[in-house]
This record gives sequence, structure tokens and C-alpha cells, in this order.
Amino acid sequence: MRAISMHVKGPRAIELLSPARDAATGIAAITHGADAVYIGPAKFGARSAAGNTTDDLKRLADFAHQYRAKVYATVNTILYDHELRQAERMITDLYNAGIDAVIVQDMAVLRLDIPPIELHASTQCDTRTPEKARFLQEAGFSQIVLAREMTLPEIYDITAAVDVPVECFIHGALCVSYSGRCHASFATCGRSANRGSCAQLCRLPYELRDARGNKLHASSHLLSLKDFNTSLLLDDLLDAGASSLKIEGRLKDTEYVKNVTAAYRHILDKIISDNPDKYTRSSTGTAEYRFDPVLSKSFNRGFTHYFLTDRQARQISSPLTPKSLGEPIENNSVLHAGDGLSFFNRGGEYEGFRVNRIDSGKIIPAKMVKIPRGTQLFRTYDYQFDRQLRQADSATRRIEIDVTLYADRVCASDTRGCRVVIPYAGTRDKARGKMDYRHIFEKTGSSIYRLRNFTQELSPDIFIPASELTALRRKLITALDDNAKCTWHRNLRRKENISFPYPQDKLSYADNVSNSLAYKFYADHCVGHIEQALECDHDYREAGAGKVVMTTRHCILRELGLCKKTAKGSKIKEPLSIVNDKGAAFMLRFNCNRCEMQLVMPMADDVKPKRRGSRD
Repeated sequence: MRAISMHVKGPRAIELLSPARDAATGIAAITHGADAVYIGPAKFGARSAAGNTTDDLKRLADFAHQYRAKVYATVNTILYDHELRQAERMITDLYNAGIDAVIVQDMAVLRLDIPPIELHASTQCDTRTPEKARFLQEAGFSQIVLAREMTLPEIYDITAAVDVPVECFIHGALCVSYSGRCHASFATCGRSANRGSCAQLCRLPYELRDARGNKLHASSHLLSLKDFNTSLLLDDLLDAGASSLKIEGRLKDTEYVKNVTAAYRHILDKIISDNPDKYTRSSTGTAEYRFDPVLSKSFNRGFTHYFLTDRQARQISSPLTPKSLGEPIENNSVLHAGDGLSFFNRGGEYEGFRVNRIDSGKIIPAKMVKIPRGTQLFRTYDYQFDRQLRQADSATRRIEIDVTLYADRVCASDTRGCRVVIPYAGTRDKARGKMDYRHIFEKTGSSIYRLRNFTQELSPDIFIPASELTALRRKLITALDDNAKCTWHRNLRRKENISFPYPQDKLSYADNVSNSLAYKFYADHCVGHIEQALECDHDYREAGAGKVVMTTRHCILRELGLCKKTAKGSKIKEPLSIVNDKGAAFMLRFNCNRCEMQLVMPMADDVKPKRRGSRD
């Protein structure tokens, strides 16, 4: 991998960005090592079930800023005209609450009358090219979230083209479609992923049929992907220029966020420590854990690097189940009563059970279950591990301070760059001799501080009563807190270069222009032809009929070993379709030059009611 400059002097700030479904989870993420968290406000977030009040977001921001960590609010749905003023007021409230940035998809936000808060381009913006990234930078975005499907060389090409930080996903669930380009849910049932209401059709089972209606592959979860895991590739991602490393999961529970954040914090700290001239951390404070993080113990459908190291990666799907597989049970695995285990029965069905007790090495289940000899077991719930994560003190995060005690003052500085001086009047008492006062300043109690270095510049005849030193210590902590609040600052929104043209002169329905201000934004940037978003049509069935509703790098044929470029795959009769027993059906198109697959919403007469060659 080529070295990258990122157009900055000195070490590049690296941000570990964690999800938060609510303020409590966000606080846990910060405590367990996150440099920033992203969280949904009351409305207009791409996870409609994860909204939070502005007061809760202020509480989270106040906590995060102690560590110079940041809070980003996800205002990343597309907006209708009647919602624009409400979004405007909400973003203003978020700014006043101390939120550091808002993550947006809808370009209308750049035409709202809002404070100069930083704007981040959501992954829903579908940024896959240097040209698109450069435009977003010129439009005024301060951070750009890339599509999940990128390879390392593609990430490098983008980071080399921009001056702003580039954000990449590193862990968690994968959308099978390019984000922002999926309309399958809306076209099928009127629930828009771009409006935060995805029906997750990709997690359902489908059977694959050829042009004659013959079944090519039995019903399985053909569109359901494994979970992303880049824990072994963080060095490469940083070399490619990624500066913000994002964990997916705004609907995940607090225990998931604790474990995954801690795991990546460990890895990143080692990389940063080994490369002090290249990288630095974007926040401060050292986390100490009362558990050993293990990624496989949290929800996962099996892991994949996705396309990071291979543009045509295979075996990235989880066809047998969309549920968590957890960790494989090996011969040396230690099980406990209360653990949750799962397996696939002989029919390929996913079953699970709880462990009642372990008796002489034998697993006694809480319910009767038949498991064939030799079956691979998975632990989907580790009772002991989860109990550790549920503890309120599963981690603490401290800011280290250096204290110097003089005859007339005490000085303290911390890793945030804060420095305070508290004067006092010492007592002279030659009879007592020189005393060591370090132990008094070590007692930082429940504060966020921990004494690192202590120096006392006192002559032997100076005596200070313990009560006075204790009061001085308390004053120091209060003064450091006040100094941190006074010196906290946030970056402001970049200026928009109104003359910079959008890299395309036409926009289709897939570009999600759903209001007049977004239309004006693109027109200002030289786009001549602009279609309205599918969501603007009230009849979702009519809006989606015959249209491409999903574009993905995941190819079902490639995954099944039936790539059209192979002899076996070339004999398949097209067009192909996938059909779900709940009525969802899509036609398939393949762009082999780009190695992409498209799902097309069929017209009324495109789906045959009866399968030929089947046993219906």
C-alpha cells in the first residue's frame, strides 16, 4: 500500500467512531474508548427507531467533550418540502446543545438557514469515486463517509483527492445495496430506507429462478450478508488514508457497543503507539477494562472483509440464517450454565437452546433438543461474558494529570492541554522535616482524572496540613473541569464553493432529490436534468414498477459458483429472478464489466404465477 500525505503536517488524527442508540449507550461508548459517537436526534435519522431528545444529546455531548470526544447527529434521511423548516429548527437546536456535526444525505440542508455547524456527508450519499468526494468537499462537507463496498486502492484514490477526513466503516452489519441506492423496501411495501424505515427485505429467504421459472437454487437468504470485520486490516485502512473508523450499529444494545468499541480501541492504540510520527488519537483519556473484548462474542452472522482486499470477493453472504452465529464452539471452549447455543439441523434449519448446566463435561440443555453427532455448535450468548459487560463499571476512562506543588501555589496540567494554578499559603514548621504529599493528590475519587506525575518543590521547613491539601486537590479538579469547558471548541462548517460543478449533468430517481431546495442545490452546481425521488410518488407500486431498486457488488451467481463468465454460468437462461414466499419478487440484471448486480422491480406480468419444473 502506498503512503499517503492527506495534505497535512504532522501525525494524522485517527477517530474511532461508535454507534449509540441512546445517550446511555453513547456514554458507554465514550467510556470504553470511542473518540466520537453518532446518534439519532428526534427526527430525520436513517434509523427511525433510534430517535433521541435534544436534552439527551446535550447530556451526551457534555460528557464526551470532557475527553475532547465528539458527538455527531444523524440527520440523514431525505426530506420533503413541508419538513424543511422543522429540520432547520432541529439542527439549530442541535448546534445550541453542543453537537459537533450533523451527518446528512439530503443536499437541501446546505440551503437551510442553520448555524455554521459541521456537515458530514452520509454513506447514503453513495460516495465511490474521487470526483464525487471532491465535489462534496467543495460543497462544504467537513467529513465524507465512503460506501462500504470500497477496496483499499479505491479508498486510497479518494483520500488522495481530498483534504478533509474520510470515514470508512470497519465493523458490523452490511447493507447488500449501495447505501442510498436501495429502493426495494419502498417499491415493495412503501417503507423507504431513505426515510429511516427499511423493511430489511435483504434478510428474507429467496429462491433463484431462471427465465422459464425453473428453480436454480432452493430458498435461502441469498441477499443476506455476513458482518463486516476489519480488525486484521486496520493498518491497511489507515495506510489507505482513512481517518475516521466507523462501527455500524445504532440499533445494537449497549453490551455490543462496549465490546466492539473496546476491541478496536486495543488494536488502534497499538497501531498509533507504534507509529507516533504518522498517527495521533483524536480524543484523550485512557480506558481501563474489567473484561477482555472478543469480537466473536457479540452479534454476528459470521465475518467478512467484504471487498477491501478483493473487488470480486466470494463467500460474503450468510445464506443459512440472518440471525447471529456468535462464536464457533471448539474442543477447548469453556461453557457455562445460562449460555445460549445454536446449530443447523439436518434439514439446514437454525435451532437454538439455553444451557441448563454442565455435568461432567456434558451439556445439559434447558429443553429437549436432538443434535446429530459431529454437528458444529455456536455460542450466541456467553452468560459470564455478558454479565461482565452489563456491569456499570465494566470500564473507566481517565485523563492523566501532572501536578507540581510549590511553597505558595499548586499547578496542574492534563493531556487535553488544560493548565491551572491555585495559590495557597504554606506553613513553616522546621520540626516536621520534609514530607511526601503525593498520596493526597492520588486520591482523585470518582473524578475523570488520574495522577500521572507529581513533583513537590518545597523546602524542608514547609508544612501543609492534609486538610488544606485535600481542599487544594478539589479546587484543582474543579478548575480543570472549568478550564476544559472554557477551552472546548468545535470546528465550523466549510464554505461552499458555489461554482464547483457536480460530476454528472443528469440525476435520476436513484439520486433521491425529494424537495425544492435539493433541486436548487444541484441546479446551482450545473446539473441540467433532475428526476424526483421515488418517494415523491404516493403510489409506491407504480413508482417502482420496472425500475432498478437495488444495485450491489454482491453477485448471487458469483457466490453460487455460477459466474456468467464461467462455462457453467454461461448456460443459464436469463432473465433470472428471486422470489420470496411472502410475495416479494425481483428480476436480476448483471453488469459483468463492473461486476455488479441489479434488482429490478417487476411489472405486473413479469413474475410467473407458477414455477415450471417445480412440485407446486
